[in-house]
Amino acid sequence: MLIERELYSRIMPFQDSPEAIVVTGMRRVGKTTLLLHILRNLKSQNKIFLDLENPLNQRYLEDPNYERILDTFKFLGLDTRKRGYVFLDEIQFVKSIPSAVKYLTDHYEIKFILSGSSSFYIKNLFSESLSGRKYIFELYPFSFGEFLSARKPVLNTKNLEGRVTPAIFEELDRHYHEYLLYGGFPGVVLKDPVEEKKMMLQDIFSSYFQLEVKQLGDFRKTTVIRDLMLLLMERVGSRLDIQKLSKEIGVSRETVYNYLAFLENTYFITLIRPFSRSRDSEIRSMPKVYVCDTGLVNQFARIGEGALFENAVFSALRANGEVNYYQKKSGVEIDFILNKRHAYEVKLKPYDQDLMRLSRLAEELKLQDYTIVSRKYTELPHTTYGFIL
Repeated sequence: MLIERELYSRIMPFQDSPEAIVVTGMRRVGKTTLLLHILRNLKSQNKIFLDLENPLNQRYLEDPNYERILDTFKFLGLDTRKRGYVFLDEIQFVKSIPSAVKYLTDHYEIKFILSGSSSFYIKNLFSESLSGRKYIFELYPFSFGEFLSARKPVLNTKNLEGRVTPAIFEELDRHYHEYLLYGGFPGVVLKDPVEEKKMMLQDIFSSYFQLEVKQLGDFRKTTVIRDLMLLLMERVGSRLDIQKLSKEIGVSRETVYNYLAFLENTYFITLIRPFSRSRDSEIRSMPKVYVCDTGLVNQFARIGEGALFENAVFSALRANGEVNYYQKKSGVEIDFILNKRHAYEVKLKPYDQDLMRLSRLAEELKLQDYTIVSRKYTELPHTTYGFIL
């Protein structure tokens, strides 16, 4: 069952530009399926697809003579005398790809559409060799809207206008509950039995650990980074004390920073930084941590419904721009500030005093707007729900 990803409509305006299109994101989020969907919908028949997880295909791109790579493309059916499209999946397996793509883009009418699972590799290696010659798009697990398209295609939160009624809330909430517990990885969403969903989540975690941590990361102490991953899932929505983490897992602070950078750049976690207006009024040093998918958190950690819901709200907001948090030294906080303009406070069940406090803070910070995101049904103004973000 093909679910057209929301990212597809953002990519397609660039399909005829000369720049390479790079789709990056964690393993098993659907990058290959998205590339194949783009491939099938291209009107041109002058196109080829190579999966670089296949060692035989890797050899095609490892030739130091880029003209011979071009000859390989011709052998595979690409007519290089006119505009052609080359799709390369899992590019992190061939380190020389950026320079080869640059050469072939500069000298021939070849449009590259690429995918890879490590933003560290893509953003760093590609930044030099493909500066000004690429557009990077990040793909995440299914949003709740995409989840509904897969599970209940007749339902569509985009059609909601005005106030959400109790009946609408009850219908959507049943599906949102499943989304919170098992997340948005396409392979998990498309499974029906709960045990199969859990087995798939186990497999996703194992695949990430074996192929990203052990193979791509090349760490000497993989058990330590494994323990860190489990600790981070237990601390979703919390500020990270690096010194405390280093003591718990028995490595230096520098090593913890390196591990966190790797986990973030391979999309397992996201660290968000404090919003700053005044240096004196905020705690500025500690980032808060969120995990790529609530299904993984629910499978491998024991956290409360509030933290799980907060992680889901963050996942919905990150697709819309920069996300920060705000906290005064007194402890008063705003869970999320989007694009430095809009405040979001996450509550299982909000009360009048929550709305008043958020209103005062938003005014104090000169934010344009504020919203409470509620897990339960509420009649309070300035509120919304996770399933319509």
